[in-house]
Amino acid sequence: MIPTEPETSQPARIDPIRAGLLCRCPNCGRGPLFAGFLKVVERCEACGFDFSRMNTGDGAAVFIMQIAGGLVVFSALAVQIAYDPPIWLMLLVTLPLVGALSLGLMRPGKGLMIALQMRNGTNGQ
Repeated sequence: MIPTEPETSQPARIDPIRAGLLCRCPNCGRGPLFAGFLKVVERCEACGFDFSRMNTGDGAAVFIMQIAGGLVVFSALAVQIAYDPPIWLMLLVTLPLVGALSLGLMRPGKGLMIALQMRNGTNGQ
């Protein structure tokens, strides 16, 4: 039996979660998704997909703030109940932790939102 060649007319779709985490083009998985920290490229360098109509708004920021805030608040509450450290120490640890988690998760979160928009066929308008 002769193996059939894969169809090359459509770019290969990759998993939106993987595309978001890697900050790559959700259409082909090769080109970068961001031109700056959170600025989405106009077109994919690899496949030419147009990202100018994609708009995530503040959706990624809201989800990331809730995730980072929830993790840090419940962790701080558990530490406060178990060890009762001074408030200045809690602030010294938790405030930078919230900032680091928020900034660290923002790019993958926005990439995931764009990939899910593409998968679900919405264009953000």
